[in-house]
Amino acid sequence: MRALARLAPPLLLTTALIWSTALPAGAAAPPPKAPEAVGRGGAVATVDADATAAGIEVLRNGGNAVDAAVAAAAALGVTEPYSSGIGGGGYFVYYDHATGRVHTIDGRETAGRTADTGLFLEDGKPLAFADAVTSGLSVGVPGTPATWDAALRQWGTRSLAQALEPAERIADNGFVVDETFRGQTADNQARFKDFPATAALYLPGGKPPEVGSVLRNPDLAATYRLLAKDGVKAFYRGKLAEDIVNTLQHPPVDPASGRNARPGKVDTADLAAYRVRADQAPTHVAHGAYDVYSMAPSSSGGTTVGEALNILEDGGDVATYSGAQYYHRFLEASRIAFADRNRWVGDPASVDVPTRQLLSERYAASRACLISPDHALTSPLAPGDPRHPADCADTGQAVAEPYEGPNTTHLTVADRWGNIVSYTLTIEQTGGSGITVPGRGFLLNNELTDFDFTPLAPGVPDPNLPGPGKRPRSSMSPTVVLRDGEPFLATGSPGGATIITTTLQVLLGRLDRGLSLEQAIAAPRASQRNTAATQAEPAFLALPERAGLEALGHAFTAVAEIGAATGVERLPDGRWVAAAEPVRRGGGSAAVVRPAR
Repeated sequence: MRALARLAPPLLLTTALIWSTALPAGAAAPPPKAPEAVGRGGAVATVDADATAAGIEVLRNGGNAVDAAVAAAAALGVTEPYSSGIGGGGYFVYYDHATGRVHTIDGRETAGRTADTGLFLEDGKPLAFADAVTSGLSVGVPGTPATWDAALRQWGTRSLAQALEPAERIADNGFVVDETFRGQTADNQARFKDFPATAALYLPGGKPPEVGSVLRNPDLAATYRLLAKDGVKAFYRGKLAEDIVNTLQHPPVDPASGRNARPGKVDTADLAAYRVRADQAPTHVAHGAYDVYSMAPSSSGGTTVGEALNILEDGGDVATYSGAQYYHRFLEASRIAFADRNRWVGDPASVDVPTRQLLSERYAASRACLISPDHALTSPLAPGDPRHPADCADTGQAVAEPYEGPNTTHLTVADRWGNIVSYTLTIEQTGGSGITVPGRGFLLNNELTDFDFTPLAPGVPDPNLPGPGKRPRSSMSPTVVLRDGEPFLATGSPGGATIITTTLQVLLGRLDRGLSLEQAIAAPRASQRNTAATQAEPAFLALPERAGLEALGHAFTAVAEIGAATGVERLPDGRWVAAAEPVRRGGGSAAVVRPAR
């Protein structure tokens, strides 16, 4: 076992991480991954076996879905640190079985109070995206710790200290590196090596850790213990807050690297002022016999998924379409909904977002008439006007799709009382900003790059430009579905803007196409986001329906994989199904408290 000292110029700091090729004393072998589990007592599905086990441990010890969701999320901050963690933010959707209500927490990161529309401009020109990402400039005020605290205070039965215990253990004892973790590390090696604190954590011996080796993160364990002892106020005020601000305002880059890691503008007053939004209503659309609830803006997930569902329902019964016509209409509804999303959705605290109108049946009908069974639409498609819907009309100028990072993580949890959590959290890019807070063990987000650097179309108002205290638009789509007022399923996915199309495709597969939840998650995916070509996985391109779609005018570009969904479903006899990816991202991990078939 080799201790790797973390360097932060000009001083040698304390040991941050211990790397080993064998499990250290006290560390448990990782539980096996399974993409599907059925049973009673509650269910958890995440991308990681250790995180799923942390959630199951809490449920088994009497905690509820909220307690287990926080425990699993904290564990992901250790084992999936390039996609999640306390340096980021997310959206938390909770179904309370006792009241029958769906609640949400907007824990999205915020820009500093001095941010303006020129945040990512230099000499009047937008920064290169890669330069903006790996900088303090991209770091927003993290919302994840405040989300955990708010969720536990409102609906949990455990303290934050209790919820963090499993994750503390994993950080102290270590987790086993898999192919996905090593691959993501290798993809980030060129920038991780330029930040000594990050290199010490994730590049043992100057290279990505070997598959099967064990990574420990005692610094993160100590940070979790600090939050357990003093509460989340220790994150937003005091020495830890000062360390976060010092790191983003003075990125601790190796001077020899030559990297220009631009300083950020968030300060301690911005951290102290951060608040989650826990009082806004979820989005809601009726889809056949189901009520579909998701996240309202600042996320665009709920409005875009909801609009697409409404468009498809207006066109007829999705279950009756042939394979090619089903995929055609799914792609067209996605194309139309994204045209509207890019034009209208931003942070409602800063811009006027027509959420209700985007989700109205009248507006869906005015957009559904654009879909022809005989040919595909041409992108970029112009948006409609949800406040003044007119059949088959648009507002003139099309708005291009902005870039969003492909990462993030999603978890779903249900408990024995029928409560459900659907929670998507992120630090944006794989590896976030690439900047670790020295001595604290976590990466900072690059979430502010989700803003549009300049208006997407000249002369067209852009709802997603940077602004003071503003939340950047997101595509995260944590979703809960009820049937006859009772919980039916929950799902969501990572994947940047493909989150929306992935969630939509899983919902359609399960609710309309007769697939089981695990089949809907495993099915081949395509993602149309108002672009000339539709992204599609190899398995989708191998479908027999491809020829028919191309004959209608659809064009495709191949991508290795789209999304990494998880879900839970309640069966009529009260058992829970937990489902995760069988292959994508190395496969997910689904488990139940008491397995039973």
